[in-house]
Amino acid sequence: MRGVDRKSEILDEVFENFLRGFKIFKNREVLRHDYIPDYLPHREEHIRYLGEIVAPTLGGFPCSNVFIYGKTGTGKTAVIKYVLKKLVAKARSLNSPVRVCYINCRLAGTEYRILSSLCNAIFVDVPFTGLALGEVFDRFRGGLNSEKIILLTVLDEIDVLVKERGDSLLYELTRINEDLSGSRVSIIGISNDLSFKEYLDPRVLSTLSEEEIVFKPYNASELRDILLDRASMAFQEGVLTEGALSLCAALAAAEHGDARRALDLLRVAGELAEREGSKQIVEDHVRKAKRRIEHDRMIEALKSLPLHSKFVLLSVYLLSKTGSNKSITGDIYNVYCEVCERVGMAPLTQRRVSGLINELDVIGLLNSRVVSLGRYGRTKKITLSVPKSLVRRVFAEDERFISLIDYTPKCLMKP
Repeated sequence: MRGVDRKSEILDEVFENFLRGFKIFKNREVLRHDYIPDYLPHREEHIRYLGEIVAPTLGGFPCSNVFIYGKTGTGKTAVIKYVLKKLVAKARSLNSPVRVCYINCRLAGTEYRILSSLCNAIFVDVPFTGLALGEVFDRFRGGLNSEKIILLTVLDEIDVLVKERGDSLLYELTRINEDLSGSRVSIIGISNDLSFKEYLDPRVLSTLSEEEIVFKPYNASELRDILLDRASMAFQEGVLTEGALSLCAALAAAEHGDARRALDLLRVAGELAEREGSKQIVEDHVRKAKRRIEHDRMIEALKSLPLHSKFVLLSVYLLSKTGSNKSITGDIYNVYCEVCERVGMAPLTQRRVSGLINELDVIGLLNSRVVSLGRYGRTKKITLSVPKSLVRRVFAEDERFISLIDYTPKCLMKP
């Protein structure tokens, strides 16, 4: 009992210290990724252009399909949600038949869940599971034919869906208007992968990419403006020092101009300062926040990888675990094929796997470097950029990988 009381006393002290301490934050929610402000600095042109594309829906006409590219943290989702929020409000005031369905394909995960979300957007009941995809699509099409609406379908992180499941659903959606009598569907696709077009069937690409918008990374000056705008809403006056603000912007600009990264740094720096009882956020708080976020980000990046990217990373892990120096693309592909066979999945082509290796290199989970083999030419050596213990820990939490993390591929066994 005394041990329980002791723990209770510790928490009472923590809570009382927080309640009595100086409050750095006015509203920490404005530093979250899902917060959409009333003003988006340095994205005015993108807002105007997207607004011009979707404006015909207010008159009852379908708009062009749009494909939007840009790295993580460049404002794609924020701009789209901002524009569509304004569009829906205007449509209501005009009594225009506009509806919007936003779907994050990474979170939805399957074609069934995506179609289910589309059905829900037009008030068509679909069970959580149990129907054939064709039946769900027929219900969706039937629901649209029973109404006269313009449905704007936003497919965020659409590259994840296509890489894992193929582009058959996307093909059906781009052709659905041919079978509709009154309603029309327009698609806004969002991709973090600038090379995503390579994965699409030409017939899908020609219809989907009627309009394209590219979001370039923010520079340090632009990130500083974004942080300054959010900080005025997030913190008490005088809390954020000039040095901490500039350091947040500089660190995020150095990593592909990621505004989410900048906001995370600022929020965590504020939380660390508040816990220390400091009345100001200084550069040291930002540096501590950077170290903490980097560790958490690697874990999140590993957990959120598409399935085949996880198989590729696991293949490099298995190669490194056996002490093998065979970290070239061909050997990784051999191990990857064994992994796919072991779980009963069809492997991707070696060309596709090479593309996934490049993507894992870009996001910092793998390290690829070209080495010379003398008269035998050059080859690319691939190694893990994250600790093996971290890969093992994350994959051990996934039931699909528990039996794989200690697997020894046959191609690595000594004769």
